[in-house]
Amino acid sequence: MLASTTMLFVELALIRWAGANVVHLSYFSNFILLGSFLGIGVGFLIPATRGQWLTRWAPAPLALLVILVREYPVQVRQISGEVLYFTTVKTTGLPEWVTLPAIFLLTAVIMAGIGKITADLFRQLPSLDAYRYDLLGSISGSVSFALLSWLSAPSLVWGLLAASALLVLGGRRNTLRYGIPLTAMVAALFLETATSGISWSPYYKIQLKGSSSTTRSYLVSANGVPHQSIAPLPVLMREDSPYRQAYDQTPHNPHGRLLIIGAGNGNDVAVALAHGAERVDAVEIDPRLQQIGAQLHSARPYSDPRVHVHIDDGRAFLERTKTRYDLVVLALPDSLTLVAGASNLRLESYLFTREAFQAARDHLTPNGAFAMYNYYREPWLIDRFAGTLDDVYGHPPCMTLFQKNAAVLVAGMTKADQSCAQPWRPSGPVPAAASDDHPFPYLLHRGIPTLYLGALGAILLVTLLSVRLTGVRIRSTFRYADMFLLGAAFLLLETKNVIGFALYFGTTWLVNALVFIGVLLAVLAAVEVRRRLQRVNQLVLRLMLFGSLAAAWLVPPEAVLSLSFAGRLTAAIVLAFAPIFCANLIFSDRLALAQDPTAAFGANLLGALTGGALEYLALVTGYQALLLVVATLYLGAFLAMGVTGRRQSVPAAPAS
Repeated sequence: MLASTTMLFVELALIRWAGANVVHLSYFSNFILLGSFLGIGVGFLIPATRGQWLTRWAPAPLALLVILVREYPVQVRQISGEVLYFTTVKTTGLPEWVTLPAIFLLTAVIMAGIGKITADLFRQLPSLDAYRYDLLGSISGSVSFALLSWLSAPSLVWGLLAASALLVLGGRRNTLRYGIPLTAMVAALFLETATSGISWSPYYKIQLKGSSSTTRSYLVSANGVPHQSIAPLPVLMREDSPYRQAYDQTPHNPHGRLLIIGAGNGNDVAVALAHGAERVDAVEIDPRLQQIGAQLHSARPYSDPRVHVHIDDGRAFLERTKTRYDLVVLALPDSLTLVAGASNLRLESYLFTREAFQAARDHLTPNGAFAMYNYYREPWLIDRFAGTLDDVYGHPPCMTLFQKNAAVLVAGMTKADQSCAQPWRPSGPVPAAASDDHPFPYLLHRGIPTLYLGALGAILLVTLLSVRLTGVRIRSTFRYADMFLLGAAFLLLETKNVIGFALYFGTTWLVNALVFIGVLLAVLAAVEVRRRLQRVNQLVLRLMLFGSLAAAWLVPPEAVLSLSFAGRLTAAIVLAFAPIFCANLIFSDRLALAQDPTAAFGANLLGALTGGALEYLALVTGYQALLLVVATLYLGAFLAMGVTGRRQSVPAAPAS
């Protein structure tokens, strides 16, 4: 149980920490996830009599990874015209083509060592008992890391906990091999934590720098990239400021009741108060960014009694609130990270869909207005958002351009509710609107960018080579092809559930953590039920699985969104966890009958890696269609089970 807790805790910590220090990984969070699945799968596939060097040297690659990232940071450049990354920081340190493969391989080796420790313990128990403790450990690891996120604990705390667990698991037999690298890792994390201005939110590593002591201006970097600036009110109110355009272009609007999504450090809130707002609902997803603004903004906007702060996802707040506003503002809501477990969904993706714009319109007063602004980087992205507003409001929005493709879009409920010299005119073909099913506003066309295809192809090739180099014959794993397919289907199903809950309840870290814990609890419940049954009817279980998948396919997301909070929660839980429960009853039954449960579990983990790669199909099909892929994978698994069962039922030849 401790080994499994450590395994998941280290995986989650690597995703957060590496993504905070290597900006590429902020946009490819499943890069670490896939490396982890590869490593754990290999650790379980290696026979008990082999690979002991992995356990003896388990902390060494972990220390090497931390030191490599600290000494040679790599930051992303915008070089793709197919998909946008929000940063202007150029590469530093080693080239990304060196650092990124090194990080992937080191992650795989790290997790292979911890996976090997876990697998050797796994073999000492009956398969379902071992799987039960593995799940309990996974739940413990998830809860522990969620608690640290809630407490905004620094990376040093993560490292100390991981080092302590590893010392208990293997350090007693390998004092120097464990003690030296773990000490080096903790020292590196101590230096990071001791750096002036560094703090951690549930989403970012934040660094605060003062840019002017006289004007009390500050710069806020997130994951090493300039993200926000705190400016005094006179600067924000200048005639050429994008902050005031929403008010200048709606002169007849009373601006009494406002909703600001992406309130951040409080710049937009200060401008709203300066324009006479009677009430401001300030929604910000990151508690640390709001806290910095409350402490340091010279206008003290968050101290004003007219301001009501909501630490929440903006789309989730829109779906819950019944209030109508004179003005709704999307204030620079671009994130520098993805939702963990959903490799292409960014924190703000559901704010920029057609359905989100419609939800904002539905919360406007009869003469209200909607405004959004940002540094959009590309003209086609401005056209996408402006075209969507044109469709939703029935007339072109006002558009004000600034440098570097910065734009302010303002749409009144009617043309009379907006006033501008120049309404929006498309610069070229207008890209289709993003939707709740295809929430990828920064993707120009439906398709998988070549950058992703290349990375995924390399990952799958490395997986095949790694399995072969460990001495495992790939052909010998074919007997567990069904377990492989079950793993691929399960991870796709889990991803679809994370996406669904992000839409229904927000892309916050807490919702994400609760979904993962809920998935693990559903799996544990299936194991507990299977342990108490002498036999299970596979046909009935398969019919229940496909029936629950069909229900999830047939119920549209908008139908769930239209329910009250209690009804939405009930529907989301049933639609998400019923297929998981049925699928894991089938999996538990198969694991209990496996001749080599540890190898079967390893094949299942490698299948999960493949499922993580298949998630990129959503860039083409949308997320709802992934359920069809899931159903196909489960059908393939059941066909493979039939073949395996027939092979195992053939009597062995008599000894000669």
